[in-house]
Amino acid sequence: QVQLVESGGGLVQAGGSLRLSCAASGRTFSQYVMGWFRQAPGKEREFVAAISRAGRRENYADSVKGRFTVSRDNAKSTVYLQIDSLKPEDTAVYYCAADQRALYSPNYYSTANKYAYWGQGTQVTVSS
Repeated sequence: QVQLVESGGGLVQAGGSLRLSCAASGRTFSQYVMGWFRQAPGKEREFVAAISRAGRRENYADSVKGRFTVSRDNAKSTVYLQIDSLKPEDTAVYYCAADQRALYSPNYYSTANKYAYWGQGTQVTVSS
């Protein structure tokens, strides 16, 4: 089992940047595929990005490609989401998620119900 704690959210102006972090408990972080999702008010949770266990493969939602970068540091049991060129429509609660049950596949791990563990979320608000 793994526990996830996100941080780094906040209020930022459009065009700005943030780096979200997700710290995981336990000593087996490198066994987990990690994902980022977001949920805006009144909307369903949507996929943002995912990264394979060793960090060699990444996958992004079309809406964030070129602006968001996912990375991980297995030695620190932490996954990051660098968000650049923020837009008001990026306003949402951002969640990290973890799963270890399947081989990494971009299509498979772009779906929320494929992840077993979730953090509590961190709020990102972008003002125009």
